[in-house]
Amino acid sequence: MQVVATAGHGGHGKSALVRALTGKEPEEPGAWTELPSGRRVAFVDAPGDERSVKAMLAAAAPAPAVLLAVAADEGWMPQTQEHLEALGALGVRAGVLAVTKADAADPRLALRQARERLAGTALSGVEAVAVSTVSGAGVDDLAAAVDRLTGRLPVPDPAAPVRLWIDHAFTAGRQTVVTGTLPAGTIAVGDELLLMPAGRRVRVRTIGCAGAPRDAVGGVSRVVLTLRDAGRVDAGMALVTPDAWTHTTCVDVRTRFGEASGRLARRMTLHLGTAAVPVRLRPLGPDTARLTLNARLALHLGDTGVLRDPERRSIAGVSVLDVRPPTLVRRDAGAARARELASWPDRPDGTIVLRRHGVLRRSELSGMGCAPPPDAVALNGEWVADPAHWDALFERLAEETARHAAESPAAPGLPLETVRLRLGLPARQLVAALVRPPLRVESGRVYGPAPAPAPDPAPER
Repeated sequence: MQVVATAGHGGHGKSALVRALTGKEPEEPGAWTELPSGRRVAFVDAPGDERSVKAMLAAAAPAPAVLLAVAADEGWMPQTQEHLEALGALGVRAGVLAVTKADAADPRLALRQARERLAGTALSGVEAVAVSTVSGAGVDDLAAAVDRLTGRLPVPDPAAPVRLWIDHAFTAGRQTVVTGTLPAGTIAVGDELLLMPAGRRVRVRTIGCAGAPRDAVGGVSRVVLTLRDAGRVDAGMALVTPDAWTHTTCVDVRTRFGEASGRLARRMTLHLGTAAVPVRLRPLGPDTARLTLNARLALHLGDTGVLRDPERRSIAGVSVLDVRPPTLVRRDAGAARARELASWPDRPDGTIVLRRHGVLRRSELSGMGCAPPPDAVALNGEWVADPAHWDALFERLAEETARHAAESPAAPGLPLETVRLRLGLPARQLVAALVRPPLRVESGRVYGPAPAPAPDPAPER
């Protein structure tokens, strides 16, 4: 199954399109249909009221494609433009343009106007269909266009860690029913997931997808889950695979769309998945900033979201560059950090992350969404190190042991904990892994090369 979100001005027929394509009410979790090819598609319909942009962001963020509606009798509207800008900030690149109400006016003018507005955006080349849900004209053509769209969408990894953003939740007694779009990974009955940001572990009791119970379901899918004893659950929360994400309240980001970071408001709302989290923004460089979140989110590097200021009606797309950023305490630390981030791609890989941290647990890397680079130094199975950093640490260790031996010839060995603190290593076991000839470890201390034996005295004559 694939999932498509709707977008467009209120009253332009988004919900009518979903009803015409699926035969179901758009608000139903199972608003899905089987396409001519046999592929299945589900729709997430955003309401067209004053909450439209926020609701559309929540609907579109987990979905890989959009169905954009423009009415033939009204054409392009300010809310349509807002939705287009939000889609651009999210990085949505796949979709279908539906010129609705083709029975009420000639759709050619609205189509030409929409094409002009879409020119230069990621959606400029989308297929367009004129349709009337009143007469039924164009509905089959629209279904065929959506079919072609879903056939082009990437197939997600069924083994990926789960992050299900919740868009609806209902609790009755000890049972909680949640709905959301699963973009990747697999959920099975009996799985234990972590409810974020609450941090509670919950177990999946039942799964529904496409109107039928399932033992397991993979992304991309619209799913309905029943949880037991989950406590309070609200829209905007997420169910995630435990220990597979970094839980953070501070991130460094790149602004990919919209205004420069220095012109953005210092307090904005971050829309990521279905979450809408107030943040405090500190500009770093022209297109980089630090965000301090008022709620803990489960994130990977490369996650995309939207910063929005409802008062100024301004938005900016962001890519998460670092989920464990360094503290900025020196006066020039922000500028130095901006220079470092300027060379990073929107989705940093394990090589970049390990180069910055030096040494990490494998689980820490995977929690950031990265794999260890091929040249990483493997340490005790649990840890990996950047090769250049590891060599530099060895040189420092050799210098430290030599200096200590010269200053304290009666006790030339350095205790392991002293070495760990001086080198800034996160675990004492890494000190032992660092030691190699001519250094050695004896009785919990690190020693430099053994002193050369004293030369034999010259024989007496």
